[in-house]
Amino acid sequence: MPEAYVSTRHGDREARVTAGPDRLEPGPGEPGPGAAAAHADTATAPLPATGPFPGSDPRILDNPALAALTGPHARFAERRGRVLRYPADVSPWLAFPDEPDARDWADAAALTGPGAEVPLLGFRGRVPEGWEVTSRIEGVQLVDDGLTTAPEPEAVRLGPADVPEMLDLVERTRPGPFLPRTVELGTYLGIRRDGRLIAMAGERLHPPGWTEISAVCTDPAHRGEGLATRLILAVAHGIRERGETPFLHTGAANTTAIRLYESLGFRLRLRTAFMAARAPGHRAVPVA
Repeated sequence: MPEAYVSTRHGDREARVTAGPDRLEPGPGEPGPGAAAAHADTATAPLPATGPFPGSDPRILDNPALAALTGPHARFAERRGRVLRYPADVSPWLAFPDEPDARDWADAAALTGPGAEVPLLGFRGRVPEGWEVTSRIEGVQLVDDGLTTAPEPEAVRLGPADVPEMLDLVERTRPGPFLPRTVELGTYLGIRRDGRLIAMAGERLHPPGWTEISAVCTDPAHRGEGLATRLILAVAHGIRERGETPFLHTGAANTTAIRLYESLGFRLRLRTAFMAARAPGHRAVPVA
């Protein structure tokens, strides 16, 4: 599946991070992405007005980054006008109001800086003159509609001290955006073998009443062992224990992951898009 890359800065170095949707690679003997190409194009069945828990209205997920940054993740929010973003070392996502106007786009350019490449989750409109669309990937959003969650005895809680290993695993598996402070967004669980981190999953966007499961990845040498499933259900268990509802995103072409998620009890809610656009101007190159 194609990936979009976004340049972000951490101190005096620049990192290229995957800004595409989360994905789950097939394990040995599992069908590849082309095995069910038509599956992601099936009609989306309507969901009830609330999720498994009272008050978890799925309509808030139409703009999940905005809902998170004006809600439970407000402590992370960097704001200019009506436009919000996470710190560059936490998450690449930027949040627009539902119907951005010219002032909002100007504020986005000022907030991110000239020439910055900005990922826009779920945006399907036209970018204004001066902005350049650099990538677009069709995606889907799935929500908990009957998961049988359970703790995972082999899983350990991951924290800041584990970030170097987490970044190494992400680099080798490309599950989606994960940065040095992403671990601060919520609970991350991992499985180790012989002291080495071989699989992980955790929490990312946190709209009121909902929590996104993200960074689901497994070392290539351990795919096909069911580790991703166990970690997804364990992270979902923690979300449920808080009285919230799990949801997640993946690429529309990632049919292996979609089938797995649906078999666990997730349900397709909507089709979305993962787009990146470059702000007007040119980013200055620091002098060594």
